[in-house]
Amino acid sequence: MVTKVKRSKKRSDLRSGFTTGACAAAASRAAVHALLTGRSPSFITITLPNLESATFAVSRLEHHAGAVLAGVIKDAGDDPDCTHDTEIQCFAQWSEQLGLTLDGGVGVARVTLPGLELPVGQPAINPVPRANILDMVQLEWNLNVDAKLITSPSQASTQQGIALEIRVPDGEERAKETIGPRLGLIGGISILGTRGTVKPYSTSAFSASVRQSVQIANANQQNHVVLTTGSRSEKSAMAMLPHLDSICFIQAGDFVGVGLRASKRYRVQTVTVVAMIGKLAKMVAGHMMTHVSGRAIDFQLLADLAVQSECSAELCQQISKANTGRHVLDLWRETSPQAFLDLLCQQAAEHAAVYVDHHVNIEFRLIDFDGSLLAKHYSPSHHTKNCYSSSEHNIVHRNIDQLSTLDPAP
Repeated sequence: MVTKVKRSKKRSDLRSGFTTGACAAAASRAAVHALLTGRSPSFITITLPNLESATFAVSRLEHHAGAVLAGVIKDAGDDPDCTHDTEIQCFAQWSEQLGLTLDGGVGVARVTLPGLELPVGQPAINPVPRANILDMVQLEWNLNVDAKLITSPSQASTQQGIALEIRVPDGEERAKETIGPRLGLIGGISILGTRGTVKPYSTSAFSASVRQSVQIANANQQNHVVLTTGSRSEKSAMAMLPHLDSICFIQAGDFVGVGLRASKRYRVQTVTVVAMIGKLAKMVAGHMMTHVSGRAIDFQLLADLAVQSECSAELCQQISKANTGRHVLDLWRETSPQAFLDLLCQQAAEHAAVYVDHHVNIEFRLIDFDGSLLAKHYSPSHHTKNCYSSSEHNIVHRNIDQLSTLDPAP
């Protein structure tokens, strides 16, 4: 059983990039350098959070009265990142408040829900990049004060400070391609990055986002999360379960196993997995991490389950020689034995229950390509069975059955 996400074996062939946090630190140092010296640097060098040195081209540098706007274009390397090529800016201006202050401007999200590293109401500039930005600006201040390069000593007196505002002009539009709005990050993108560099390990990034989504749901008192395998399955899940908050729906893709383990870790009570036949067919064999496992669908196993479901001998034989999950479903449509699809959901749910040591209530729902419900199975956790009296346990199941009446007919 695979329990960890592996990184790409070909990572040495992929080009690294920089985080939004590193770009914000570079833009901030460039802006403050220009503010202090009156110069317009074409390049700026910073120390990244991982202590490596990096030089950035300054894409924008505008002098204003008592202020400077500097910009750096983010290069994400070969990592599939929706913020690639966006301009990260810093507007630096003299302030009557002593020291350095940092805020988020246009295109930088605000935190509106608990469960993140930042308190509600704060700009979404995570702690590590925030510290890196302030460190680079403080370094620039110290260097120029020591070298007496400040062009306006009266402005740069010890009685004044510098206010920094990070901006991402197209951040709100870019954020639509992220899960940020669902996590309560409203108005733009987050300024992120614990190392400063972006390694093109997209599987690691994806799995981390799944874990964080479960954490956010739990932090907002949601005890039921829905793991979907893509946008179509998510749309269907939202229609079937309209009583759940949007933060309960998590596109896990190939990493349902990550979502399951995170749900156990954060003590989520119930997990519903909504999938189409291709992904479900792999999970029927116990492969909760369908991408990492690298295994094809076991059609002989599906055929054996068809035998257990008392399907016709002809259908069982055809399933054993099928080419794809869709092909299996097409074969099923000819006679539509409901017991077969029900058993697929049951098998997947039982494997998922083992995957989380029976600590979470598990439900699997198989949907058709048009989003309609084909089959489902609910497997209560051992914890639920042990914690409730028999009468209470019946009430729990009765409530779940009542909720299931909200589903569209198969």
